[in-house]
Amino acid sequence: MPNKIRLLPDAIANQIAAGEVIQRPASAVKELLENAIDANSTEIKLIIKDAGKTLIQVIDNGIGMSETDARMSFEKHATSKINTIDDLFAIQTKGFRGEALASIAAVAQVELKTRQEEAPVGTTIQIEGSKILKQEACQQARGTSFAIKNLFFNIPARRNFLKSDNVETKHIIDEFIRVALAHSEIAFIMYNNGSELYHLKSGNLKQRIVALFGDKFSHVLVPLSEDTDVVRMNGFIGKPDYAKKTRGEQYIFVNKRFIKSNYLNHAIFRAYEDIIPKDRFPFFVLFIEVDPSKIDINVHPNKQEIKFENERVIYTFVNAATRHGLAQYSVTPTLDFDQEDALNQMGTFIQKDKDFDVSKSAMKFQETDFPFSKEKEIYNPFAKDSTYKRATPEWEDLYSIAKKEPKEEQKQLFEKQKETQDVFEQNNSSEDTKQGNEKTRAIQIANRYILSSLKTGYILIDQQAAHERILFERYKQALNAQKMASQKLLFPKNIELQGQDAEVLREILDDVNLLGFEISEFGDNSFVIHGLPADLTIADEQNMIEDLLEQFKNNMSVVKLNKRESLASSLATKASISAGKVLSAEEMNSIIDALFACENPYTAPNMRKTFVKYNLEGIEEAFK
Repeated sequence: MPNKIRLLPDAIANQIAAGEVIQRPASAVKELLENAIDANSTEIKLIIKDAGKTLIQVIDNGIGMSETDARMSFEKHATSKINTIDDLFAIQTKGFRGEALASIAAVAQVELKTRQEEAPVGTTIQIEGSKILKQEACQQARGTSFAIKNLFFNIPARRNFLKSDNVETKHIIDEFIRVALAHSEIAFIMYNNGSELYHLKSGNLKQRIVALFGDKFSHVLVPLSEDTDVVRMNGFIGKPDYAKKTRGEQYIFVNKRFIKSNYLNHAIFRAYEDIIPKDRFPFFVLFIEVDPSKIDINVHPNKQEIKFENERVIYTFVNAATRHGLAQYSVTPTLDFDQEDALNQMGTFIQKDKDFDVSKSAMKFQETDFPFSKEKEIYNPFAKDSTYKRATPEWEDLYSIAKKEPKEEQKQLFEKQKETQDVFEQNNSSEDTKQGNEKTRAIQIANRYILSSLKTGYILIDQQAAHERILFERYKQALNAQKMASQKLLFPKNIELQGQDAEVLREILDDVNLLGFEISEFGDNSFVIHGLPADLTIADEQNMIEDLLEQFKNNMSVVKLNKRESLASSLATKASISAGKVLSAEEMNSIIDALFACENPYTAPNMRKTFVKYNLEGIEEAFK
């Protein structure tokens, strides 16, 4: 019987390895940027075309490579970073595995140009699918230029699984920001499809953060610095008032290497737990320095996972250092009464919505098709020039459905629809209509809830959650049907966004404009607003768009809505009436009418309850 086991050809083995190392264009960007840093560069340029599918090019002014090293760099497990097994446990460089260039060359068309300072000429190498097509002398400035063309050209399945250009570009920007944050002493420039996205000068960490995230961060940052014999930590944490609803602006570096660690993130979040709502996440850029022999970074090819020799000690240190940093700058309360006057002079940060917890008020809801009939038009003053269709259930149909499928879900559905029908009957009595009675059917409690009576008790409506549901369904209809009315601005407004937010807006721009906005690109990360939704009052267009994008990202990551639903929910959140707003009788009644005309009147888009029903029996029982 012939032998079956054989060695794979290098080309096939490299393609298999590339599946772990180069998962998407951003993976290649990370590897090339890290190689440029290891080459002692002081300036690095990143050039991207078509989200990295057509071109990824990194140009540095580092030490360059010799002719032999240039050729050897594409061999698998060829590296200049380690020589012995002991070196593996004292890694100081970004790369060390010797896999990246071989993996990239296996799945792309690669052109390398490099020259050392003392060499009269440089070397160029062209590789396609692991095959060297050409190597010859060339004119080249000191340093290295590495160009990746047509990534995954020989693996169509992998290329087809890539996301849209906007999504892939966002991942590339994420990697660029991580590397740029870790090395503020290096100048970075990034071009995307010919436009300059970032031009970062060398400087200190605070200057780099402000250059990447905007001028407002100069007022957000709280410096942090702690030093012990075991571990050192420094960097910046954000003030509680600037915590966001989405993750993404949390950066931890260990020995200047970006890592992903839910464990250490939790240590920092715990330091904030009493001063920000539970559904928000603080900004931080923190650098941890430990003895390289006390950590293991050889856990995964992407080198973003790490193992500490004593994780519990590191956790405790990170948590304590963050708490100390917050307390030192009057961000958290202090029990040192001798310092109270000094703290008052420095000022404290006001905590907002401390007791608000979305998770506690969330409820699960499963959409079910309702058999509706008897449509009725309802005027809603919160939606200009629009009406809502109310449909009340036919009880014979509901009865037949329940009778055919006597399941628990059907029983719950029956009860919910009966509950809704009670509200319909209470709020639309024929006697009131005949008499033209304008009496108030509802009252407002604490400027936050609407109380309305039923035949079987009463309901308490959360006015903000209810209005979010109403607007959400209205915006969904606009996205699926036709463009909403827009009001032209007297003077167009130009706004500048961060690179990440700019890519998100580009991705959803067509849908945003369907909701009544008129926004167009204006080059790089600039956009021009020509019009706004006719029924939306906006004081600051820049903040409005930034908040809309922030809410959109939160909906995508937490609530798990699709893109259009996420956008509709985001605008509904921004446009809805807030808790604390005094409502007239007409406004309260209109909210009740419009809410129970919704397809799902029971929850807001974020699954928060819109109303709670209290039965008469329970009220009577309370008085016994």
